[in-house]
Amino acid sequence: MSGRGLPCSPAEISSLFLFEKLSPEQLGRLCGEGRLERFEPGPVYTEGDPATCFYVMIEGTVVLYRRVGADDVEVSRTSQRGVYSGATAVRATATLRERVAKMRHKLAVIASGAYDPEALARLIEIQERTAELVAKAPVLSPLEASDREDALTDWLDDHDVPEGWRIAPTFVQAGLDTEWLEQVAAAVDEDTLPGAMGWLNYTVETELLMDEIGDSTNRISHLVDAAKQYSQLDRASYRVVDVHELLDSTLLMLSGKIGRIEVVRDYDRTLPPIPAYPAELNQVWTNLVDNAVFAVDSAGGEGTLTVRTAHEGDRLLVEFRDTGPGIPPDIRGRIFDPFFTTKPVGEGTGLGLDISWRIVVNKHHGGLQVESVPGDTRFQVLLPLTAPGPENAQDDPETAEEPV
Repeated sequence: MSGRGLPCSPAEISSLFLFEKLSPEQLGRLCGEGRLERFEPGPVYTEGDPATCFYVMIEGTVVLYRRVGADDVEVSRTSQRGVYSGATAVRATATLRERVAKMRHKLAVIASGAYDPEALARLIEIQERTAELVAKAPVLSPLEASDREDALTDWLDDHDVPEGWRIAPTFVQAGLDTEWLEQVAAAVDEDTLPGAMGWLNYTVETELLMDEIGDSTNRISHLVDAAKQYSQLDRASYRVVDVHELLDSTLLMLSGKIGRIEVVRDYDRTLPPIPAYPAELNQVWTNLVDNAVFAVDSAGGEGTLTVRTAHEGDRLLVEFRDTGPGIPPDIRGRIFDPFFTTKPVGEGTGLGLDISWRIVVNKHHGGLQVESVPGDTRFQVLLPLTAPGPENAQDDPETAEEPV
């Protein structure tokens, strides 16, 4: 569905976490080269469409669906400002193709020049060692990176290499220094040094882009795995599960919503798998994480969400603890009531905790409780370690019909 163009405001996009560290000049360029659009309810893009844009949400709600047969099944939903998606890997691939083409051209220029075989062999050896250095590049502080960029720029200028200011940051990102540049200079004569530096610059850019594509591919793979784990669409509805896998998939799916909130995983890895309805439990985790994020955001947006698992007698405990302002005692007894919500109008249905209660208590024969003081709110889910007995199973027709 096409969007309607709107004026782009640098002040507005600077409030998004993606762009909060950009300078006014960079924000202006971003507004100039990008565009702001308003989309009516409906699809923005679908799987298989050509990737042409990088989308960042300023206001609204984004819902991710997965096509199952003839149906679209909701996988995740978020109203977090600044969530993004789009053609990052595609653009990296296009840039990589461009750099490889330039490197081939530069190689042709070098091959036609006055290189003796030994000098060319030394240059190729330096290229191979450069590629190895990129993979081992150290992480520098901003100050260290700035100092090294200055040193490399000065060296390149002193050796009449054009646009040293543009090449230097790329070399720094790859972990290269002036000592490495001296090795390159020793391998070629003064006249061919600028061309050799340009060729090696394309080599470095190519390696960095391949690393970026590899990282993007891994992230996409992890997201796909998490989406499968979260939706449970290809799994039995009732089965033995590891709650930690469910928790991790939910936290990953909600990472955009969680934003800058610190997440602490305090897992007891000795806990056994338990019989459960995993898709429904993921819905419970989603509701409780959503409430925790809202609580922390209402207290300024910085805080901690701790997800803890432990043995609790003959049950398994999953606890969601947030550092928000807490739940006032006078409403604590009503939070599990249908349609009761403390969120502003339009931001909550008041059904999240009611649904969670039904899933945990009615469907899993477990318990759901809350403890809260300012700065420390804990929702505790208690689940049986074993399947319910025949008498309890008869109380729940869905449980009775599903095999373990």
